[in-house]
Amino acid sequence: MKNYNYFNVPIWVEQKPEFVKSLINSSNKYITNAKKRNKEHIKKHGDFGISHHSTTLLLDNNFIDFRDYVGEKSWQYLDQQGYDMSKYQIMFSELWVQEFAKKGGGHHNAHIHWNQHVCGFYFLKCSNSTSYPIFHDPKTGARTTKLDMKPNIKGIWPGHDLVHYLPQPGTLIIFPGYLEHEFSLDYGKEPFRFIHFNIQAVPKQMAKDV
Repeated sequence: MKNYNYFNVPIWVEQKPEFVKSLINSSNKYITNAKKRNKEHIKKHGDFGISHHSTTLLLDNNFIDFRDYVGEKSWQYLDQQGYDMSKYQIMFSELWVQEFAKKGGGHHNAHIHWNQHVCGFYFLKCSNSTSYPIFHDPKTGARTTKLDMKPNIKGIWPGHDLVHYLPQPGTLIIFPGYLEHEFSLDYGKEPFRFIHFNIQAVPKQMAKDV
């Protein structure tokens, strides 16, 4: 019997280390300021479990080359899914950097980004000992009829409802905004810092009016 794999979820992964050094340097001040905002909490409770979250990077010219590259890749990502991208323009909704606490405990619970066509991460500081992203099967019907997987099965199979990716500095991951994702618990063994972005494909006429 012929097998048709319909309704696949595209997740793009690329190694792009060229931006790492400059973006670490450019993001240092944002992480420093984020830690200052958390100073009172850290003083009372320590920094365990905290994610130091920056303000927007969209107005910082040091991120222009990176933003242009991600925007181009996001356009290609949508175009290769069959969308008529001649009608749309890529616009960043959000761009920020975050770093998990030195003492560990940093993580993100499972969530999605409503009304965003493209989301993604670019990893600046990470290793095999740090946190990593986990993606959930978005098919709700499949979750309600979940069966046990075969023991010792290798690779990724259609029956799996979770997949994870171990990044390295320079890893770029692009995925749809509707895809539920989380970050595993970080144990604070090594620094973990990454850039997060959300992107919309806006009708060109609307983009002109913005």
